[in-house]
Amino acid sequence: MRRQRLPWSAIQLFAMDVDGVLTDGTVQISSDGSEAKTFSILDGMGLVRLRRAGIATAWISGRPSGATTRRAEELQIPYLVQGRTDKLEALQELARQLGLAANEICYMGDDDIDTLAIAWAGIGIAPQQAMPSALKAADYVPPRAAGHGAVREVCEQILAARGRK
Repeated sequence: MRRQRLPWSAIQLFAMDVDGVLTDGTVQISSDGSEAKTFSILDGMGLVRLRRAGIATAWISGRPSGATTRRAEELQIPYLVQGRTDKLEALQELARQLGLAANEICYMGDDDIDTLAIAWAGIGIAPQQAMPSALKAADYVPPRAAGHGAVREVCEQILAARGRK
């Protein structure tokens, strides 16, 4: 049985995977080795609004990517962790660094390597097309698809709980 979850208003950090959460999980690699990803403008605006409301954001990705780095810079994401498949450990390290308890964090992921972080966080989230283990661990599944506003839906939940639109 999972522990009692705190309300959305308790969230101080929204951490998430990148591929399959902020994107639809597709990576385009050209013959010259360059990489492209598609990020949702809706999600970006939600993350900007969280920053303006004083909510920290973090991206924890299993694979390093120049496209991810560039998008994180554009959105001023303060915590970017790449090349870490031990998502729970990475999330717990970040929590210690920020002095946050699990119940002050929501984490969104879509794959097996995200499952422990989803279950550990105060509010665990998985997008609709996530792997079964991630969906089973999740407390919330946004109505929009990954890469198409799912992250924005979470941002809106956090902001609404704080009385912000």
